Amino acid sequence: MGSPGATRVMGLAIIVLSGLQMMVVLDGTVANLALAPLQSDLGLSDSGRNWVLTSYALAFGGLMLLGGRLGDAFGRKRMFIFGVGLFTLASLLCGLAIGEYMLIGARFLQGVGAAIASPTALALVATTFAAGPARNQAIAIFAAMTGIGSIAGLIVGGALTEVSWRLIFLINVPIGIFIVVCAMRALKEAAGERLPLDVPGAVLATAGATGVVFALTEGPELGWTSPFVIGSLVFGLLLLAVFLYVERTADNPLLPFSLFRNKNRVATLVAIFFAGAVMFTVAAFVALFVQDILGYSPLEAGLAFIPFAFGLGAAAAIASKLAVRIQPRFLVIAGATIMVVGLLYGSTLDGSATYLANLFVPIIGIGFGVGLAVVPLPLCAIAGVGETEIGPLAAIAQVAQTLGGPLALAVIGAMATSRTLSLGGVSAKVADMTPLQLEALGEGYTFALVGSAACAAIAGIAAVFIRFTPQQVAQAQVAEKAAQQG
Repeated sequence: MGSPGATRVMGLAIIVLSGLQMMVVLDGTVANLALAPLQSDLGLSDSGRNWVLTSYALAFGGLMLLGGRLGDAFGRKRMFIFGVGLFTLASLLCGLAIGEYMLIGARFLQGVGAAIASPTALALVATTFAAGPARNQAIAIFAAMTGIGSIAGLIVGGALTEVSWRLIFLINVPIGIFIVVCAMRALKEAAGERLPLDVPGAVLATAGATGVVFALTEGPELGWTSPFVIGSLVFGLLLLAVFLYVERTADNPLLPFSLFRNKNRVATLVAIFFAGAVMFTVAAFVALFVQDILGYSPLEAGLAFIPFAFGLGAAAAIASKLAVRIQPRFLVIAGATIMVVGLLYGSTLDGSATYLANLFVPIIGIGFGVGLAVVPLPLCAIAGVGETEIGPLAAIAQVAQTLGGPLALAVIGAMATSRTLSLGGVSAKVADMTPLQLEALGEGYTFALVGSAACAAIAGIAAVFIRFTPQQVAQAQVAEKAAQQG
């Protein structure tokens, strides 16, 4: 495993590793703000617009488990540099995209790069810094980049999009080059236990999910009886069935079925999946609504989202303390209920809505509900398991949250588009729409929030079946910290 590790945290290594985490998180945030101008500039269809988000998330979520194991097999420093390099190249292609297919393909490549670099970066934090205070501080800095990246993405991304949506991707290029150059100098090579790579499992899962998402995304525009739609759905489901068979027979499966024997854990992963779906879909459709219907600029849209982050942070602080005192399912149910109420209220809004009167309280409230729900769930995922199972289960929980977004967006996006078309809406530039067509577009966006509310409700219902005790959650907190400290 190499040297004991650095005892000083502040230096080039932590800048490189946390910088990558911030870049990946920030990229996911700013893409939501750029959807409206990007769709108008490139003339994307509604399904093409959704693919800008889903192509990245599908690749990231579908290949994340494999990406982490590539570092174990071929060297974490080597694969980290490769992942960052691929992400940087893909960002350049996104910024130079001249059409829908080029942009979507480049976004998929970005997701592949992130799936390799992000889990490898976390592993490098554990091997670069010495166990104890140094590693604890490094992990805290790395984790903080998720929150900082989310808020910074709202401000920086909005400001860059004001100039051009291309800048939100092109800004990654100099940052990525800096990270690669510094990583060569600051990081030491490290590898974990080399296990067989389940490449077929990763490919089947990603391709199968993509096939299903393609069918659901393209259905409203191509027609639900289109051979392409039906064929894609059947093919995707078939690949997912083959994936389940492969996972049962693989030497080192990405999805060990033995971890799902506990019904509480299965309910937890279901809740995580749908909670992730809420966060992903709400961000996309609220950003579109405030820009296309209320006329916000990208920067104004980004600033409008900041209360969501504060609501989430406040609830997370409360939930982290309450989770070891009361049954975690009550926190998840309470959070889901708050989300449902806020989203259903949001679904009643139209073009006459104002920020302070109609949006501020629901945005901060939904963020608070998300915070209550998402803090206990990862701890429930690893409650009552051995130390060697914490890492795989935590990774599976992260994949469930990541994949919940694009799969839900496919369904909810189809709902929104169908609603818009049924009311006389058209697929055209917002600037070219009549008032009635704009009204239909707004109805579609707000109807999408009903779908998001349904996801929140399913997460709350799943939480009813989570029977982990506060004591088990407290033990999971201790075990998670011990696993991170190595």
